[in-house]
Amino acid sequence: MSIIDKIPSNKQLILFDGVCNFCDETIQKVIKADKNNVFVFASLQSDFGKEIIKYIGVNPSVDSIILYNPGVAYYTESDAAIEIAKQLNGFYPLLQIGKIVPKSLRNSVYRYVAKNRYKWYGKKDECMIPSAEVRSKFLS
Repeated sequence: MSIIDKIPSNKQLILFDGVCNFCDETIQKVIKADKNNVFVFASLQSDFGKEIIKYIGVNPSVDSIILYNPGVAYYTESDAAIEIAKQLNGFYPLLQIGKIVPKSLRNSVYRYVAKNRYKWYGKKDECMIPSAEVRSKFLS
């Protein structure tokens, strides 16, 4: 069985920093706003996450959010955030307006926040353990 076969068909995979408090809060918001059940999740630190990163050819030192749409494309940094937001319910699709900002500027801001996320929001000793009701959305 290929690593890609572990991703349910018609799902997109969000890889995130599983020990980052800010990232954890963000993923919880995505889960709540994912009314169309588009996404599944894995931490970057998990064996599965590392295998996917290797499979799609992303630099293994990337500690950014990654959105992987199997057979279509993958997105990192601000592009990933915008692509995720446009598929959520509520006000989140409005965040697509960020595309008018040059990618280099968007990613500079993204990297600044990413660089400081542990200092500002803290860090866990280990990845979160999802509740029973959302556990099926997490791949390992």
